[in-house]
Amino acid sequence: MSQSALDFAKAHQTDNLNHLIECLRIPSISTSQEHRADMQRAADWLVARMREIGLSRAELLPTPGPPVVYAEWLEAGPQAPTVLIYGHYDVQPTDPDEEWLSPPFEPTLRHNSLYARGSGDNKGQHYAHLAATEAFFRAQGAPPINLKFLIEGEEEIGSLNLDAFIQQYAHLLACDAVLISDTEMLNAQTPTITYGVRGLVYMEFEVQGPAQDLHSGSYGGVAHNPLQATVEMLAALHDDQGRVAIPGFYDRVRPLGDAERAELRRVPVDAEVLRKEMGVPALWTGEIGYTPLERISARPTLEIHGIRGGFVSEGQKTVIPAKTVTKMRIAKAFKDAVVPHKK
Repeated sequence: MSQSALDFAKAHQTDNLNHLIECLRIPSISTSQEHRADMQRAADWLVARMREIGLSRAELLPTPGPPVVYAEWLEAGPQAPTVLIYGHYDVQPTDPDEEWLSPPFEPTLRHNSLYARGSGDNKGQHYAHLAATEAFFRAQGAPPINLKFLIEGEEEIGSLNLDAFIQQYAHLLACDAVLISDTEMLNAQTPTITYGVRGLVYMEFEVQGPAQDLHSGSYGGVAHNPLQATVEMLAALHDDQGRVAIPGFYDRVRPLGDAERAELRRVPVDAEVLRKEMGVPALWTGEIGYTPLERISARPTLEIHGIRGGFVSEGQKTVIPAKTVTKMRIAKAFKDAVVPHKK
C-alpha cells in the first residue's frame, strides 16, 4: 500500500472501527437455525458496505445454505494481476455465555484490543482487506490490482456447499492468487505467511446403553454406564507418548523435513508466552519429539470438544444415563506452519 493510502487508513481508523463494530453486532452463528435471519443480515451488510466502498460489483450468490457474498473490481486492466480474497461472515456459537467478560455481540475495547465473537475469526480479518481497498479508492482513485472477494457463510460448519459453488462459478473466480484472511499473525510486529493448513474432520458419536435413564442405586454394577464406556474409549485414543493411538492414523501424514524444521525454529514462538495465553501451569508435552510450534501447526491432532449425558446441574442425582453424545475433531494430513516473512 502506498503512503497516501496508508495515511487515509490511519486518518479513518475510527470510522473503520465503527464499521467493524456494526458488523460484529450481527450474531451470524451458522450452526444455529435460530440465527438464519442474522446470517442473511450479515451477508446483506457486507454487500452494502462493498458497494459503498466502490467495488463495481457486489452481490449475493445463492447456495443450498447461506449465500456467498461475491464482489469484484477489475478495472486495473488485463495486464494487472487479479487477487481473490477469501473470508467468512459466519461465527461460532458463544457458549458458555457466562464466561464472557463482555457480551459476545457487544464489541468492547480492552487494552487496545476489540473483544467480540467474530472479531478474530473472521470478520476482523476480511474487513481489514475491505478497509485497505477503500483507502486505495479514496486516496489514489483505485487499487493497483484487480480484486475479487469471496466471503462465505458456512466456514464454521465445514463449508458444506463451497466445493459445488467453486465448480459452478469457476469462471467468475479465476485469479492469479488467492489471499485467505482466516489465519493469524504471530504478533503485531511480525509479518507472517501461512503456507499451508491441516485438514479437519469433525464428528459426533453416541453411546447408547439402557433404554432409559436408570437409578444407580438399583442398577449400578449390572448396567454398564454409557458415561464410563465413553471415557474409556476416549482415554484409549492417545498413548502415553502423546500420539493418537488409532491404527493407521499417521500412515499418510507428511513428515517434517530437516530444512522445514530449521525454518520453524526461527519463528519467535515462546513457550512461556503460550503458557500465559492459555492460563496453565505448564504446557502439555503432547507428541514427544516435536516442539510446541510443530505440534500446534504441523502435526496432526485429535481433540475432544464436548461430552453430553447424565446429570450436570447443581445438586445430586443418582442416575445412569441412557446415552452420551461426544463431539470431537481431527486435524491431520496436510502440513500447516507459519514462517516469518523476509522483507
